[in-house]
Amino acid sequence: MTLPDLIPRSVLFGNPDHMATAISPDGTRLGWVAPEDGVLNVWVGPLDGSSPAQAVTHDRDRGVRTYAFCHDDRHLVYLQDTAGDESWRLYVLDLETGEATLATPGEGVQARIIGHNRWHRGTVLVALNARDPQLHDVHALDLATGELTLVAENPGFVDWLVDSEMRLRGALTMDADGGAQIHLRRTLPASADAGPDPEASDPASYELWLEVPPDDAASTDVLGFTRDETGGPGALLLMSSIDANATRLQRHDLATGEVVLLGADDRYDVAGAWQNPETLEVQAVEYLRERQEVVLLDPSLQADLDAVHALRELPGIGDGEISVGRRERSDRWWTVAVSPSDGPVNFFVYDRTTRQARHLFPHRAELVGRPLAVMEPFSFTARDGLTVHGYLTFPSGVERSGLPAVLNVHGGPWARDTWGFDPEAQWLANRGYVCVQVNFRASTGYGKAFLNAGDKQWGAAMQDDLTDAVAHVVAQGWVDPDRVGIYGGSYGGYAVLAGAAFTPDLYRCGVDIVGPSNLATLLASVPEYWRPLISMMYRRVGNPETEADLLEERSPLSAVDKIRIPLLVVQGANDPRVKQAEAEQIVAALTAKGLPHEYLLFEDEGHGLAKPQNRERMYARAEAFLAEHLGGRVEPPAAG
Repeated sequence: MTLPDLIPRSVLFGNPDHMATAISPDGTRLGWVAPEDGVLNVWVGPLDGSSPAQAVTHDRDRGVRTYAFCHDDRHLVYLQDTAGDESWRLYVLDLETGEATLATPGEGVQARIIGHNRWHRGTVLVALNARDPQLHDVHALDLATGELTLVAENPGFVDWLVDSEMRLRGALTMDADGGAQIHLRRTLPASADAGPDPEASDPASYELWLEVPPDDAASTDVLGFTRDETGGPGALLLMSSIDANATRLQRHDLATGEVVLLGADDRYDVAGAWQNPETLEVQAVEYLRERQEVVLLDPSLQADLDAVHALRELPGIGDGEISVGRRERSDRWWTVAVSPSDGPVNFFVYDRTTRQARHLFPHRAELVGRPLAVMEPFSFTARDGLTVHGYLTFPSGVERSGLPAVLNVHGGPWARDTWGFDPEAQWLANRGYVCVQVNFRASTGYGKAFLNAGDKQWGAAMQDDLTDAVAHVVAQGWVDPDRVGIYGGSYGGYAVLAGAAFTPDLYRCGVDIVGPSNLATLLASVPEYWRPLISMMYRRVGNPETEADLLEERSPLSAVDKIRIPLLVVQGANDPRVKQAEAEQIVAALTAKGLPHEYLLFEDEGHGLAKPQNRERMYARAEAFLAEHLGGRVEPPAAG
């Protein structure tokens, strides 16, 4: 038995051929993101494919990844930042003239789209932190004129709640202990596209609708409002773990007070909902268990769901998870993506009138026919009895015994790994490693008890789950205990440094990508627009004012003397979340102690690597680094 052919890094980590498919609201255009001259840009063509699509943006730097068709059927909006700084600028593109216009302030100001729909086609509600870097004020953007009008100043809200009439219906706040509050307007306001709404800036215009305890704050949120054709209050759709373990989806009728439970599971959180595009009522609920599960509430969609699931049986598509994009106004056409774990994501246009789908393209054509591996769910019991889930991707073509492994730790940490195509998992397995991905405590999706079990457990029980995962795969005989590496980005980068410092004999090497090294300096340097959320971070990580000793104890920088393994540290110079200083201080300490390390600093990147040439440099170095210390394979340099 031998390992299969090497898959080039450029195939796994280069720009995709296609991504982010979308249908225009009038059902006439199809858009996607694809390279133009090697840089990702938005392409648009007729939905029926009667003529070729054309690039409508022409960026030559970091590319365009986030866009949306507007409901006026003429414009498209997209977001860009500068060198990874996450100060998002909003551009409006006229699809008839091809002219793109910067609609929001640039440097140092972050734009967020908070409202736009079919009932108010000419207006986009945009939140900007230009007045106060911590708070996003609401502005109305007139698509026809490009005029930006202030609707409401933010008096201290974490987020705004907007309904289908573009009314500022409510807001979210947080208190000092990490609890949250949902506030609703005392009276129904006018639409925000009608002009300024000064009462929206007055806290007295709101009443407390729901007090969310600290244990539920991270697992409770407003999904939105249903549409009342008469202009009434409609229903509020609430994702909430209050009085339950896992997040449930509830429909609260704001006129009658009636509450209807739409989706619930004792163990797994509701992960999402399908909504009727006309009424915004919930038609289906999604759960992410080991794999995706869609539970229909509206039986009229059963034949469509069956037809979409049947796409997985087509030749060359594979058993994958299903994703349905934003549905256009007639609800005839859907974009559908099918993502297997061992093949490319394939995109389709689905016609509900015929229940037939037209295959568009894979996200990366060069993956077709490559020796990709299947991702497999697994679970184990942690040292304190908690059941922890994750995914394993084994090298193909070799016996599952005594293999080298890389523990690939997800970021967040309030996120999770899911089943599906993962280029890093495929890369590691193809190079000969078992890729181990663990949804350690504090990961989302498994209910609030599991999420809250990670409170103030950075470098402690959260890290123990990773250690116990290694012990589990070693105990099965799959993995050689002397050839285990640890790899991760963001929180995963912290876990790499924590693993090196707190369990110095467990790993042979580590790759830290934009990971914090000192929890006190991390919390002191978060972006200003995260400040309204800081009480939640203090609750979950530690409070610098009252728990400075805990933060120091859990910071890898404070235990640098214990580090013995080689480390590769990767950082973006413009990262607004984990500042460059987090990398510089651990690198300086490693240097002062004479400990083996390498440092890659990318001057034109932020919290992650957007440019394909930078990704190639990073993955090439990481591949050689892992092979040097764990014995895996390396792609040979190109001839010439």
